[in-house]
Amino acid sequence: MDEIKKLFSADTTDNVWIKLSIFAFIIILGFIIIFLLKKLYKTMIKKEEEKKSYLFQFLDTAIDKTIIPILFFGVFYIAFNYLNLSEKVNRYIQIFFIIGATFFGLKFFVNLISFFIELYFINKESDATKIKNLKGVLVVLKVLIWGLGFILILDNLGYKVSTVLAGLGIGGIAVALAAQTIFKDLFSYFIIIFDKPFEVGDFIIVGDLMGTVETIGLKTTRIRSISGEEMIFSNSDLTDSRVKNFKRMYNRRVVFSIGVTYDTPLEKLKQIPGIIKNIIESIKDTKFDRAHFFKYGDFALIYEVVYFVMSSDYNRYMDIQQEINFKIKEEFDRLKIEFAYPTQTVYLNNVR
Repeated sequence: MDEIKKLFSADTTDNVWIKLSIFAFIIILGFIIIFLLKKLYKTMIKKEEEKKSYLFQFLDTAIDKTIIPILFFGVFYIAFNYLNLSEKVNRYIQIFFIIGATFFGLKFFVNLISFFIELYFINKESDATKIKNLKGVLVVLKVLIWGLGFILILDNLGYKVSTVLAGLGIGGIAVALAAQTIFKDLFSYFIIIFDKPFEVGDFIIVGDLMGTVETIGLKTTRIRSISGEEMIFSNSDLTDSRVKNFKRMYNRRVVFSIGVTYDTPLEKLKQIPGIIKNIIESIKDTKFDRAHFFKYGDFALIYEVVYFVMSSDYNRYMDIQQEINFKIKEEFDRLKIEFAYPTQTVYLNNVR
């Protein structure tokens, strides 16, 4: 009894027993309430567990491994507040609760972030490389969160964290400068993943380079060019550049011109826009815009034609353009309209 009494600050024996009784009562009552709440929760979500809902699986794990321990910590904290313990004992108990509460709080926060990333990003991806990268990002986030939590614990325990960080200032600056490019590419990866200016399989143009995106990594993105070689871009280079994404092109505007000879009769010249319009409108996946006698060329009368291909597929566009060219040739041959080609007329003056 004397050893127990030493833990208290100038209390009589009767007061010690009263406080210990209250302490025990709070703990027992708290445990009973927590047990009933857990039982009620299990009953409420039993049907959802049978459906194997991903959300309720997460809640079930989170409650068992983080929420329940935090509630137990809360019960003990309230119970110990009723004991008039010595300052030294109170300090040790406070340290214990700070570390425990911070640990389980961070664990819940990490699990929550992991749940959202897995639910909205990892589980919706089919590309194995992107899934691997996202899991790598998740590991980085966990390390950062636990690192910040450790600093928070030290700060709450009274350690001057700012002094330690200031002491590491010169080294920190050197590391930050060395890792600046790496972090820039990493943040650019987040931008590409979340904003999705392009995805694996998209055909893009960056400056004068073009190709199909094969992989998007934490630091670099690899693109396969039309000629076959692999091009490697840093992620920051892509986010800082103007990227043309042809996979997202819902229709393609096509402009081309043809030339006929100067000796083509006016009546046939007026028929040409209508002929071209009928040809384009007869082909599937096209939308005619205009066809006009554009200008007088050096050796031809030039017509400019504009139409739309209602597809982003380049091969489909080339098939349509080829079909248009065949039909124009067929109609011009039938009407005896000649295509122009570079010619030169020489006039000879007979001088005697």
